[in-house]
Amino acid sequence: MDLCLFARPDLAPGGDFDAFLAMARQADAAGLHSLCFGEHLVMAPDTSRYPYGPWGHPPDTAWPDPLLSLAAVAAVTERIRLSTAVLLAPLRAGLVLAKEVATLDVISRGRVELGVGTGWQSEEYTGVGLVWAERRRRFDEVIETCRVVWGEQPFSLPLDTGRLDTGRLEGLTARPVPVQPRIPLYYGVAATAANTRRIARLGDGWTPVGVGPEQVRAGVAALRSAYADAGRDPATLVVRVPLPPVPDAGGGVDVARTVAAAEPYLEAGATMAVAGPNHRLRSAAEAGDLIEGLAAAAKAL
Repeated sequence: MDLCLFARPDLAPGGDFDAFLAMARQADAAGLHSLCFGEHLVMAPDTSRYPYGPWGHPPDTAWPDPLLSLAAVAAVTERIRLSTAVLLAPLRAGLVLAKEVATLDVISRGRVELGVGTGWQSEEYTGVGLVWAERRRRFDEVIETCRVVWGEQPFSLPLDTGRLDTGRLEGLTARPVPVQPRIPLYYGVAATAANTRRIARLGDGWTPVGVGPEQVRAGVAALRSAYADAGRDPATLVVRVPLPPVPDAGGGVDVARTVAAAEPYLEAGATMAVAGPNHRLRSAAEAGDLIEGLAAAAKAL
């Protein structure tokens, strides 16, 4: 089983970014597949709209920019893949996101794979001048732009000025291009009919939150069907599921029980799991033990 370490920088010992980079180096050496953390531009006072249960983070939780943080991880690691769970893609212009991700892929020598989604706070959209109700349309437009920009050079893009005289921007180039022929994008969305078609058209996998094994099984079946309808190989589908940390008696993480919970998800069609702490780690030794334990448990499955 591939295991991704969910490790927000503020959960490193002392909440220190250098300690977070030390954890990244440990995860790299231990053989974990990838490292990821989430994104919020701001945190609004009302967190009751969080769709997956009670919001579990204090209002003063730090949410460093994920792409800048992953660039720092790339500089101190060699093989671990760089991911998000999830990047709020519609909050960025498509050309801007395409440039940032292509640059990160070059810096890391081809190690980027991103979880992408729309988020759940309307304030983040309003704060950057976007309309919450248009988030899904904008999500598609941003990813479509990225796919074009990461492809053959030169390229063209549709021009929509908001007037009737729409057209195209022709003969554009955007370098550097990614090292990877295709940047893997895993969609953090519900497995609705529209979303399974969206993933089959633009994405490479599914990274749901708040689902049980039977929901994963149903989603995987729907996605494999959508892949086949789109002329893609269903065997290439990546399904990444979160494993909530099981606490141990000492206030840490019971690694064996946490990773063992992946088994029914793997049987349902998941191909990768995400695990990590939900508390600030107390020392470098605790962080090292957690990472080594996760890597060993993943290899044993």
